[in-house]
Amino acid sequence: MSKDVRIVFMGTPEFAVGVLQKLVEEKKNIVGVITAPDRPAGRGRKLQMSAVKEYALQNKIPVLQPSNLKNKTFLEELKVLKADLQIVVAFRMLPKVVWQMPPMGTFNLHASLLPQYRGAAPINWAIINGESKTGVTTFFIDEKIDTGAIILQTESVISEMENAESLHDKLMNSGAMLVLKTVNLIAEGNVITQKQPSKADSKLKSAEKLTSENTKIDWSKNISEISNFIRGLSPYPCAWTTFLDEENNEVKMKIYEVEKKLSLGTESNLHKHGDVSITKKNFEIFVEGGSILLKELQLPGKRKMKITELLNGYNFPEQLRFT
Repeated sequence: MSKDVRIVFMGTPEFAVGVLQKLVEEKKNIVGVITAPDRPAGRGRKLQMSAVKEYALQNKIPVLQPSNLKNKTFLEELKVLKADLQIVVAFRMLPKVVWQMPPMGTFNLHASLLPQYRGAAPINWAIINGESKTGVTTFFIDEKIDTGAIILQTESVISEMENAESLHDKLMNSGAMLVLKTVNLIAEGNVITQKQPSKADSKLKSAEKLTSENTKIDWSKNISEISNFIRGLSPYPCAWTTFLDEENNEVKMKIYEVEKKLSLGTESNLHKHGDVSITKKNFEIFVEGGSILLKELQLPGKRKMKITELLNGYNFPEQLRFT
């Protein structure tokens, strides 16, 4: 029976917790959890455990936190767990000596419909690129990143109101169900895999790591592209832009939520791209195809605010333009 399969689970953030929780609820035999070492966080720089470690300790599951996955002591500790199967969810790249260890193999859950969106940030890039659907995939790990043989996939619709947070939660839930189904198939010996393309394909989109450089808003893009970009990065790491204040200092603004206002007829000729209109209740930025209404944002040293709240206490310069 599948409940007797000895499973080692590897993961770190909240996304992985949702999957681990499902396995525990279904009485799967989780013999150990591998997660990231505790790291300093917050203003006090106190050591903080990962979300997966916190859940594992609450459920009395043994935890290993190697800083080096090739360390001999860690490898011996991993062998002692005698796993039949290893499951990886939002962890890091494994060395061959680790993923080859269990007799039933090591599989990964990825938050996209592979081979599309291989990489670190598939949830964000699917929204940024205006996809209407995405999904989750389980696959056996091999030497490269997100290229192993596909086991199962589940599709999910991306709504026009979706942001990275809501899609994260949706895929975490569907991913948990897919991992459970995958475990049962492997335990029963009923797995049929599908190879991914081995050669580079121009039709494949990547999910590169998000950085301060590729999360800055490009106001020269059209209204849909800008809206998708902001939704795809909300609430984390968050899209950002800059402007010059009344003293000519550059100010960084994080934008969490916007509303699209499409231009009608001759309206598009009334404003230049980049023009800004501010009233007591609205903050409007004119772009190709209409305007972007800011709904929720954050300025340096301030908390995240609704735009009406911010406009009550902050004076923007009259000739405001974003850079």
